[in-house]
Amino acid sequence: MTWLKRILIALVGLAIIAVIGFNLFKGQIAERAFQRAIDKNAGVDRSATLGDGLHVYLCGTGSPMPDATRAGPCLGVLAGDKAFVFDVGSGGVRNLGAMGFPTGRLESVYLTHLHSDHIDGLGELLMLSWIGGSRSEPTPVRGPVGTSEVVGGFNAAYRLDSTYRVAHHGTEVANPNGFGGAPEEITIPAGPRGQLVVLDEGDLKITAIRVSHAPIEPAFGYRIDYKDRSISISGDTIYEPRFVAASEGVDLMLHEALSKEMVETIGARLGERGLENPEKIFADILDYHTDPEEAAKAAQEARADHLVYYHIVPQLPVKMLESVFLGESKSMFDGKITVGQDGMIFSLPAGTDEIKKRKVL
Repeated sequence: MTWLKRILIALVGLAIIAVIGFNLFKGQIAERAFQRAIDKNAGVDRSATLGDGLHVYLCGTGSPMPDATRAGPCLGVLAGDKAFVFDVGSGGVRNLGAMGFPTGRLESVYLTHLHSDHIDGLGELLMLSWIGGSRSEPTPVRGPVGTSEVVGGFNAAYRLDSTYRVAHHGTEVANPNGFGGAPEEITIPAGPRGQLVVLDEGDLKITAIRVSHAPIEPAFGYRIDYKDRSISISGDTIYEPRFVAASEGVDLMLHEALSKEMVETIGARLGERGLENPEKIFADILDYHTDPEEAAKAAQEARADHLVYYHIVPQLPVKMLESVFLGESKSMFDGKITVGQDGMIFSLPAGTDEIKKRKVL
């Protein structure tokens, strides 16, 4: 028997022993893994290790179109020790939890507009903020005119559930005074600048920006400045000069993006198959979103350092489609471009020019 055969027989024998051993002890192995996961995650604030600065959690980079890999539009933002959520698309709240976002110390929610895909996870977020944060006052929810009606609806829908939780956990854990959301409607004064500072506390400033998403009116983008770092969030909009001006010099621009060419192709095929209503919807959405190349133009004009696409339309089930989606974007923007994915965290440490990216889902 040659030395090669002996090695192969030995390797096969070791593999058989490993399989037998795993089957004999798989219960103990699973229990050990479970205990390690608990030790690592239960009651641990994973955001505590991030350091001072701005940190952006991409909890939802999708759209109303079904997408198994992307939740509805949702961004978590940490500014120092303060936590905010901008839009709450379906599935985004669960991503926030899995990413280690400190939902229990949520300061407030900001809505860009009141389309269903930007608000349909709000009830879940308000519930987690209440119970997880042991709140004694409702969670502030700030957004355009109509926010009071939306928040009132969620409060009504979850009212019965809140009584069950109070009865089960007691008022020390589920203080009824902390249930639900407290709406605050933002009105931006008329004028060409189209912006309003909505929070100004020490090193932190949040500015609402009027954007164009007709027939939805009003619709907002936001800029967040913390110490010497800054980000801007477009919300849903066409290419908007007001947003470009308000985003001047930001480190990170998060911009919605809809590939008009890809959407037109889908719409045409739907029409060929006699699906007239879906065909019309795909034609209609072209006029109130931004093409990736237009978003790249906005980032270039604003002199942003890094552009991240979110609210991505259509679905990109395989990574190679990203090049089709981007079109000529990279030739139009001198900075770095990232096609956002759920589970990405961008960290902008204070006092540096760094933008660190990692994926945790």
